[in-house]
Amino acid sequence: MSRTGFLAYKLDARYGNVKRARGPFLSTEKGVRLTDLYAEGGRAILGWGGSPAVTALKDVLSRGITGSYKTDWDYRMDKALSDLLRFKAVCYAFGSYTAASDFLDERPDVWKPWSGRSYAESRAVIVAPPFPMADGITLMAVRKELDFSCPPSSSICIPAPLQAAFSRSIYDVIKAEKERQEKDFFIYDSVLTRYWTRKGPWLTPKVPEASYEAFVLHCLDCELVISPFYDTDSIVPYGVDKGVFRKLERKPFSF
Repeated sequence: MSRTGFLAYKLDARYGNVKRARGPFLSTEKGVRLTDLYAEGGRAILGWGGSPAVTALKDVLSRGITGSYKTDWDYRMDKALSDLLRFKAVCYAFGSYTAASDFLDERPDVWKPWSGRSYAESRAVIVAPPFPMADGITLMAVRKELDFSCPPSSSICIPAPLQAAFSRSIYDVIKAEKERQEKDFFIYDSVLTRYWTRKGPWLTPKVPEASYEAFVLHCLDCELVISPFYDTDSIVPYGVDKGVFRKLERKPFSF
């Protein structure tokens, strides 16, 4: 069983199916509201449901252009990534992170929002779309002057509705990076920094790897969903009340 499958199984065993997702919260069929610090490894870093990206997907989906052919959204994807990374980029899509990172002879950079890093001088950057509906699809922004005469054989086509959602979500992140600041993340440090090292919204575990699975389950019992992967950071949930961490405060994890 994959780590995400393991987390889904354990969540369902405790609280039943997820019936609704909004912002950083998952509401279950047993009436329990869970706070999501996993956020699909960052793809849901802007929250679940009701976003402009969902509206963009629905608008393009209603036009029926869902096939594997080029539309003007191919060029809009290039523009969105160019605006995000601050260089003239051409976008390719791959079915996995490995496929994206392997098709170049060089090691590409990896985009991470709120990292404080500049990508303006990068030659190629891997971007996981900040939209939690296409797990596995990975984008590669290649500097335009390095572009190829035709797409790599390992690349895939993305239907226009998803391209619209990806493009909109990229602009939403650009906007959010200006709005969400350190003051929005450090307010939970009294609880979180016992278990994680925080940089911006990103939480790297202090819990030893050997104890991490037990910690994931302990947090789930405290109604917190954290990253099931030891090497994938959890994320500070934006704008939540400090009370969502009260159960973890009252029942600390020993390591």
